[in-house]
Amino acid sequence: MRKKIIKNAQVVNEGTIKTCDVLIVGERIEKIAIQISDNQAEIIDAEGLFLLPGLIDDQVHFRDPGLTHKATIYSESRAAVAGGITSFMDMPNTVPNTLTQQLLEEKYASASKNSLANYSFFMGINQDNLEEALKTDNENVCGITDDGLYFSNDKGILANYPDYLDLLFSRTDTLVALHSEDDSIIRDNTLKYREIYGDDIPMDLHPKIRSEEACLTATKRVLELAKKHNNRLHLFHISTASEA
Repeated sequence: MRKKIIKNAQVVNEGTIKTCDVLIVGERIEKIAIQISDNQAEIIDAEGLFLLPGLIDDQVHFRDPGLTHKATIYSESRAAVAGGITSFMDMPNTVPNTLTQQLLEEKYASASKNSLANYSFFMGINQDNLEEALKTDNENVCGITDDGLYFSNDKGILANYPDYLDLLFSRTDTLVALHSEDDSIIRDNTLKYREIYGDDIPMDLHPKIRSEEACLTATKRVLELAKKHNNRLHLFHISTASEA
């Protein structure tokens, strides 16, 4: 069986950085030690380089199916592996949106043939598919999310619908991954600056429109509900110290 030794690498693992050798037999790491010798192994000199475990990207948009003129599971998993990402979790804003178990299964079937990395796919949720989302299998699916989707026809996200979110949290033990901004605050801020600048609002006012208050208000609301039901919750794009 083919052997490789990566020598003199700065191995980043379990909270430490140490200069080590790494023996790989076939596709498995067999040994990590200060010095490893094997006359039959291919030697890769990594002096001065860092060697990290494979990384997990928990929020990707691979656009497959329906938007494959932009990307595919194959093209993006290939790019991921080239950059050291060995596992990914893909979002449901494909065409059609991944809002049924059948569509979710089709994405898994496609990845089994086309992905070069480990994979999982989020089940999407909106105002119309609660019962379908609740069928999600925790053993094989990373979670339920609104990422890339609008919850309702007025373009709101799920964090702005506490009654529905309370119902969801009360009935699922699946991880729920959400965006968290208060739409009403963003809307009011947008109107305020539109009265001053019209449709040509300066870009540097973006953090004033999507403000710290808008983020914190929604995040507090979502966290209170998650704590109430002891849910597994992940929030995307935490961008303010107050939220953290």
